[in-house]
Amino acid sequence: MSTHYDIVEQAILYLTRNAKQQPNLDEVAEHVGLSPFHFQRIFHEWAGVSPKKFLQFLNIEQAKNLLRQNRSLLDTSLEVGLSGPSRLHDLFITIEGMTPGEFKNGAKDLQIIYSFAQTVFGNIIIASTEIGICYLAFCNNEKETIGNLKHIFPHSSITQFKDPKHVQILEIFQNNQRHISEIKLHLKGTAFQLKVWQALLQIPEGSITTYADIARFIHQPKSSRAVGNAIGSNPIAYLIPCHRVIRSTGIIGNYHWGKARKQAMLGWEAAKNDSIKMI
Repeated sequence: MSTHYDIVEQAILYLTRNAKQQPNLDEVAEHVGLSPFHFQRIFHEWAGVSPKKFLQFLNIEQAKNLLRQNRSLLDTSLEVGLSGPSRLHDLFITIEGMTPGEFKNGAKDLQIIYSFAQTVFGNIIIASTEIGICYLAFCNNEKETIGNLKHIFPHSSITQFKDPKHVQILEIFQNNQRHISEIKLHLKGTAFQLKVWQALLQIPEGSITTYADIARFIHQPKSSRAVGNAIGSNPIAYLIPCHRVIRSTGIIGNYHWGKARKQAMLGWEAAKNDSIKMI
């Protein structure tokens, strides 16, 4: 009888060899001799992602290699088994947080607008693209902060302008979340970083968790150090709540924008939620 590892190994080899044909869940499950439900559960337990998401990662890596070779968006789409540039566009937005054209051009065509504002936790910069918020940071020196923004998006056009999306973000710091519609983020990071940041978004306000818990949540229990590095690289303060992650010992730990500010945030949220709950 095959072990779970053997099953997952067979599935990964099958997905890798047949990525261009975009095999669906039923096809992969049939290949390894399991029901789709049973196979999906086993694959997710071992790989940490669904078979569909794993296939997307394979597609995106191949597409990136082709785009680096100056292949057209249409050729790249067809080569990786997608029906056209629109599906390639959706794949890049989902996995990479940028369009394939932006990736190919080194984000040269990316238009970013930013503004500064005061919050209960100090001065912040909010930056956004047409897709969503791409950067939010607390700052003591505005010139230095703009320099950091340009370092993250070196080839982009960056202009100061207060967008309605920026005004909406400020509602969060005024306890007016109920008046906020869905906030869209435009994230730029590695697949692992995006996975960690997505996990942070699951931490409810008024709750705290640990680096080890996040590592277990993303099904990589031995990656606490890498999780810590990804959290430290979080480009969107507060909205992606890295301040809600502490050490397993109960120590608050460091924070990119200052330990005192992290403690103030936790205290502010605790006051709104009566007490902080471990999750």
